[in-house]
Amino acid sequence: MKAKRQRTAIVFLIPAVVLLLCFMIYPLGKTIFYSFTAWYNFSTEQTFIGLDNYKELIADPVIRVALRNTVILMAGVLIFQIGFALILAIMVDGIRHCFKFFRTIYFFPIVISATAIGLMFTLIYKYEYGLLNYFVVLFGGEKQVWINEKSSIYLALIPVVWQYVGFYFVIFLTGIANIPADIYESAMLDGIRPLQKAAYITIPMLRSVLTSSIVLVISGCFKVFDIIFMVTNGGPLDSSQLLSTYMYQKAFARGNGGYASSIAIVMIVLGVAVTSVLRKLLSGGEENE
Repeated sequence: MKAKRQRTAIVFLIPAVVLLLCFMIYPLGKTIFYSFTAWYNFSTEQTFIGLDNYKELIADPVIRVALRNTVILMAGVLIFQIGFALILAIMVDGIRHCFKFFRTIYFFPIVISATAIGLMFTLIYKYEYGLLNYFVVLFGGEKQVWINEKSSIYLALIPVVWQYVGFYFVIFLTGIANIPADIYESAMLDGIRPLQKAAYITIPMLRSVLTSSIVLVISGCFKVFDIIFMVTNGGPLDSSQLLSTYMYQKAFARGNGGYASSIAIVMIVLGVAVTSVLRKLLSGGEENE
């Protein structure tokens, strides 16, 4: 009977293993190989050049800009995405009426295509007919160039944060709903105030949910592409480049597949390393307990 169950499990696992090999392991292996080659315009010829792509990557000033912007993105999503989502979840949890309405409204941006959101904010920031300049002129001001070298990454961060606040809001709201009601009832009998309730009961009880959400949001920073691509396309003058947008430009706009592959490998290594370290740091207290 045990052997029969094992054979059945293997039969059901085979399709998943085949898909994993075809669409993840094999492409990853080819990307690693291409990162050690000079490969241009997706030709059939690749010349092995060793670590030259990685040496060029270390000296590339745009890579340093992309890494800086990734750190800014991480800080922004931690403070605003996680912070706003947690505050909204705590506030909505205390509302008895229109609970489903608020949950739907805050979650709504998730169902909108990231490309559509990027296009919407592009129109908002436009110089000639943008929404921001419309209100500036309406109140007697002069039109401004909103997307510039200093502001580009911060303005591109706004739609990224806005889109996923609702996602983490629903996660936190579900976590709050799973907190035993008798804990709150006991605290209410002791005369606890709303802020004390949030600080001493809700947030500590959401520790595991917060840990998972922080890991998700940080690892997601290495995958951000479509909104940045639509709003700024990495510009002006590479000021809003991320590793993902720079990799795309190197591969498809400039035809340097080998160098783009090395950027992809760096993205994977950094993503795995940052996520692993963060998970250990955040779950260290739980493991010791």
